[in-house]
Order: sequence, then C-alpha cells, then structure tokens
Amino acid sequence: MRRWSLAGQMLFLQLLVVVIMAAGGAVLSQVQAHELLAAEATTTARTVAVTVASSPGLLEALNSPDPTARLQPVAEGLRESTGVDFITIMKPDGTRYTHPNRAEIGKKFRGHTEQALRGETFVETYTGTLGPSVRAVTPIISGGRVVALVSAGITVEKISARLREQLTAVGLIVALALGLAAAGTWLVTARLRRQTHGLGPVELGRIHDHHDAVLHAVREGLLLVGRDGTLTLCNDAARHLLGLPGDAEGRHVDELGLAEMLTGGEERVHLVGDRVLAVNSAASRLGTVVTVRDHTELQSLTGQLDAERGFADTLRAAAHEAANRLHTVITLVELGRTEQAVALGTAELRAAQELTDRVVGSVREPVLAALLLGKSAEAAERGVELVISEDSELDDLGLDPRDLVTIVGNLIDNAIDAAGRVEIHLSADDEEVLIRIADNGPGLTDPAAFGKGWTTKGDGHGLGLALVGQAVRRLGGTIDVEDSVFTVRLPVPKGVR
Repeated sequence: MRRWSLAGQMLFLQLLVVVIMAAGGAVLSQVQAHELLAAEATTTARTVAVTVASSPGLLEALNSPDPTARLQPVAEGLRESTGVDFITIMKPDGTRYTHPNRAEIGKKFRGHTEQALRGETFVETYTGTLGPSVRAVTPIISGGRVVALVSAGITVEKISARLREQLTAVGLIVALALGLAAAGTWLVTARLRRQTHGLGPVELGRIHDHHDAVLHAVREGLLLVGRDGTLTLCNDAARHLLGLPGDAEGRHVDELGLAEMLTGGEERVHLVGDRVLAVNSAASRLGTVVTVRDHTELQSLTGQLDAERGFADTLRAAAHEAANRLHTVITLVELGRTEQAVALGTAELRAAQELTDRVVGSVREPVLAALLLGKSAEAAERGVELVISEDSELDDLGLDPRDLVTIVGNLIDNAIDAAGRVEIHLSADDEEVLIRIADNGPGLTDPAAFGKGWTTKGDGHGLGLALVGQAVRRLGGTIDVEDSVFTVRLPVPKGVR
C-alpha cells in the first residue's frame, strides 16, 4: 500500500480542520441565533403585554356592556402592527375577551396566571391553542386590585422559521468560507508537493538522516552559499579546513573572509594557514555548492616527486655527458694519446668529487644535500652558475626535511629562472638556522609575492613562493626579501643543541 505523501497528508489534515471549524462555527451560530431570537421574542411579548395593559380607555372598555366588541378590533390591530401572534385580554379567572381565533373567545386561557394575579408580570413558554409559544402575562390593576389580565405571545414555530432563515444565510456563508479555505489549502498543498517532490514524512526523514550522516562523514569540506552570499550550510570538514566559527552558517561570506576563495568555477588552489586547499564551486538552483579538499600532503609529495624527477633528469643528463666524455677518452686511447686521455678523465673525476665533497661536507642533512647536488647539476645544464658559499655548514638539526626541500628547492628554482648566477649560504647557531639565497637577477620587491597566485611566469604558476611562506610559518621562522636576496631564519628545535 502506497503511503500518502506529506503534501497529501497536509491537505487532508487542513481540510479536516477547516470542516471541523466550519461545522463548529455553524453550530455555534445556530445556538447564538436561537438564544437571540428567544430573547427578542421574550422582550417583544413583555413590551406588547405591558403596553396594552396600560393603554388609555382599556378600563372603560372592560366596564362596557360588551367588552369584546370594543377590545377585539384594538387587540387585532396591535397584534398585526407589533408582529406578535396573539394578544389576549381576559378576566381574572382566565375567560377570554379577545383572541385571534374568534371561536376561542369566551373560553378559558391556557397557561399560568398565578403570578399576574399577584400583580407581577412574567414570561413563560407554554402550549396553547396556537401551539407552543413564548408568552408574557401582565395584570390590569384598578383601585388596588387586579381587574383583568393581558397576555401577548409569539409562537415557537414563528421563532423557528426566522431561525431557519438565518441558518440558510449562515449555511451559505459557511459553504463559501469552506470552498475558499479548501481552494487555498489545495494551492498551499500543491506548492508543498512540488517542494517535497511528492515524498512522505518517512521518506523525507530518511533523506534527512542520510543527508546528515553523509554531510558529517565525508572528509571533504562542503559548503552551500545562497544567492545573496550567505553561507547556508557547511559540514564539519569545512569548518576544520577553513577554520570557520561555530556560528558561520547564516553569515555572509565577506564577513567570514571567504569571498575571494569562492569566486570562479574551476578548481583553484588556496593557502589557508598551513594547509594547501583545492577549492571547486558549481552553481545550483539553491546558490553555489563549494567543495574543499586538503592537498597539503599531496602538494608536499608532489614537491618531493618533482625533486626526485629533477634528480633523475640530472642523472640522465650527467650520464649523457659522462658518456660523451668517456667516448672522448676511449678515442684518445685508441689514437695513442694516453696521457691526454688520463688527464681528461682525472679532471672530470676531480671536479665531480670536489662538488660532492663540498656539498656533503658542509651540509650534513642528507635530503638537503641530495637536493643541492641535483640543483647544481640542473643549473649547470641550464648554463647557470650555482655556488655554495665557502662558509656554509649545516648539521642535521631535526627540521622536517620536506619543509626544507620546499623552502630551498623553490627559492633555488626561482633564482635559476631569473638569473645567471645563484649563491647559496647555509649555517646554524644555537638559536636559529640561516638560509640565504642570492642571485644576480632583477630582484623582487612585490609584497604579494608570498601570496597564492603571484607569478611572473604566466598561467600555471604562482604557488612556489606561497608554499615557501607556508613552510616557513609552519616551522615558526621568518623570511625577508631585499632585492635579489632571500633570507630565511628558522628556530632550532628545542633539545637539539
């Protein structure tokens, strides 16, 4: 059996409420109308009876030889003009002088008269010759005694007829209100059906549970930004990666410092604190969906991979160059010029060994030493002179080698790209490690150089110096730039010296 959709249930419940309210209103209106008509009939009967009893000439007509002949026309005229159903004038014993039905004249009044005989006016509902009626009975007093009685009344049937007339109008009003309410409810339900795609409460609850579970379980950051720039949703990973406060949802992206990050649609790399984040955004009917991935480890591994690839390229170039020299030596030997062959081989060996000895002897951090050897070979292949200062000396002080490779490698790469000569100085004392890389290029003065996107090499670049700045901050150090000299100072880890 197919469950009702949420929209269908809402329609049924709202219509049920409307019907109950309409029915209750109709019943309440009927009760109030009956009470009002009964009160009106009571007031009218009392007023007419008292008015007739105090009419001038009434006592004279009562004392005449034929009271009925004088009183009946007057009573009927007043009955028609006041709208009551009967006006009965009678003797104290109840014998009628007047009645709408002349056949009832001279007969006994049907009803109670005791209170009137005591000089009181009262109202009662009683069944007489015209049926049940609301009637008032009042005395006619002369000389301190009751000489006659007057009764005026309205039949219950007449009251009911008037009530039915009012109920017809009330029913039409209720039916109109019910129709308008049903139409409005249907329109609201139709909109709700479109928004909920016809799903029922169980399905919607399940979707919410799945959504909430996935939203908080994924390791990627997820944000939803409304069309007005308000952050409407963010998961736990996004809060952690972007450092968002707990009340971020509902605030504008400008206030949260995310406006620049969330512009554009293609994947972009941003530096946030000590993290490298890949940000993607896509438009949707609700606004903009943004995903954030942590590429810090990947960027670090990519840097190491680039370094290893550079080493491999350097080794291939060195092998090619060594092969050329080896062929030269072999040719010299075949030509009988052994002395020249030995001299050439010895010179090449001495040059390579001196570079290795100088680097390994002064830099005892193995990863950094390997990087410098590779960069030396790369610089030589590109025709750039790379010099390690004579006073350079750096022990393995426990600094993260990945950060050292990021700092030194990127600074050397930028220097090689910009100049023909690069000089490197590495040293350390008890407090800090000093890394200075200078070149004879045009220099760098733009303060935005260590921000993501700064580059002089065209598209696809602009992250190297940003990564350098990030690594320096991660190690708690500082970096200064003066013309073509980059100076990095890193604190020595505690307990090392």
